[in-house]
Amino acid sequence: MQIVNGLHFNNIRGDIFGGLTAAVVALPLALAFGVSSGAGPIAGLYGAIFVGFFAALFGGTPAQVSGPTGPMTVIMAAIFTEYTSMDPVQGPILAFTVVIMGGLFQISFGLARIGRYINYVPLPVVSGFMSGIGVIIILLQLGPLLGQASSSGPMTSLIALPDAIANLNVTAFILGVVSIAVVYLTPVKLGKFIPSPLLALLIGTGLWFALPDKGVTVLGDIPTGLPDFMLPAISLELLPGMIKSALILALLGTIDSLLTSLVADNITRSHHESDRELIGQGIGNMIAGFFGGLPGAGATMRTVVNVRAGGLTPISGALHALVLLAIVLGMGPIASNIPHVVLAGILIKVGTDIIDWDYLKRVHRSPKPGVVIMFTVLIITVFVDLIMAVGIGMTMAAMLHLKRHSDLQLSKINVRRRADEETPVSDEEASILNDSDGRILLFHIGGPLSFGSAKEMVKMLAYQQEYRILVLDMSDVPSLDYTSSRAIKDMVNNTLDADRDVVIALPPGEPCALLDREQILDALPMRYRHIGRLSALRYAKQLLPS
Repeated sequence: MQIVNGLHFNNIRGDIFGGLTAAVVALPLALAFGVSSGAGPIAGLYGAIFVGFFAALFGGTPAQVSGPTGPMTVIMAAIFTEYTSMDPVQGPILAFTVVIMGGLFQISFGLARIGRYINYVPLPVVSGFMSGIGVIIILLQLGPLLGQASSSGPMTSLIALPDAIANLNVTAFILGVVSIAVVYLTPVKLGKFIPSPLLALLIGTGLWFALPDKGVTVLGDIPTGLPDFMLPAISLELLPGMIKSALILALLGTIDSLLTSLVADNITRSHHESDRELIGQGIGNMIAGFFGGLPGAGATMRTVVNVRAGGLTPISGALHALVLLAIVLGMGPIASNIPHVVLAGILIKVGTDIIDWDYLKRVHRSPKPGVVIMFTVLIITVFVDLIMAVGIGMTMAAMLHLKRHSDLQLSKINVRRRADEETPVSDEEASILNDSDGRILLFHIGGPLSFGSAKEMVKMLAYQQEYRILVLDMSDVPSLDYTSSRAIKDMVNNTLDADRDVVIALPPGEPCALLDREQILDALPMRYRHIGRLSALRYAKQLLPS
């Protein structure tokens, strides 16, 4: 196994172009995410540097470029606000300790090999969650767009919106509109030479310099040079909350990164290593936390830009981080004059890009249960809690899947007292059924059994009354769970209690072993147990009175 996944030097020219281009795209986004998080623009750059470098080095998606993303920044903003409001001095250290803990959780996810389970998250859940994140980013930028301070949450931003409109800063609003127009309207050909976020940053900042009235807040002093190492701090009193926040970061970073890995696979026609990617992302986030950098994940836009520019190996992702490091070492005085509203305009474009417009366009044609799940997750993400949103969405999706699975199981149950052309039995079996005049009830179960169909199966038998002998045919059941085994016991005991006979067709295998282990069929003498359906029907015929 390679130490650096996918590393080779056959594409060095493309990797250099890809890394340089990704760094140009990442620069304004990192600054914007840093400001949005509350930790400052330099924290965004440090996050892009450390997560970008170490995720490229130790990750499992060669062409992926990592760094702060919109979803991760939303969570980090809440964490940073929570702990700094408790203690302005110690709070930032606690917040970045949570980042370190989140990185450790991601590493443990990778070691536990749970990366593959990203494929089990249904599209409506992912769509609702990502769209909700996009809405949150947009709502949080409404205040800065109008020249006001950024709000701490989407609801707070909405509540403050009327007051922000009443106190509109016209200069800030003009700069914001210009920035939004640039990121949306930059021609594709021009965007290949200079990414639209960077162009918006340059034009917006240049326009601010040209204005006579500069009544707009700017980033201010930005530290330059290498970051200081930050020792983590843990408060026993706050530890449960810190663990919860770290898990949220880790789970969100996992989903965000692996979804981007799937995108990278599609455009490079390759296959990433999910668990290795989680380890790389975890290492990057952990080191970012030690140096006061924002947590990050695989960044879709930067990854796509990297690949289109020629980047295919980890060299491009690591080079993008090194280019940002070189910029950090000398750009502080220049970046300090960037207006907040220009970054707000760039982030509004990021927010709209995250929203799943493709799903929304097809919502009138999509299955209604999936649509309900999508909008439920979206609303809970925006107005309640992100992890709760995913949990509720997964629960809804699981219940829907269980219902469909149960309906499929029940559709494979055939209850017959007489055979017709559609009854899947042999001629002799059909003859036994028809000659019994309805006194033999064949209850055929096909396919695996699970708890979802157990109760309905018992009810199906309860509806049958006019029969003397039950032939319970389980010859086509490859597996069953404990709940369905108890349902089998209820069916057998209820029939015996009604003074009827039960003959069962049950070949050796997993179902037979489980029923024997749980003593489900102890009430039946061995002569009532048969390997095949024909044998069971023959014995049932013998039991009928002449």
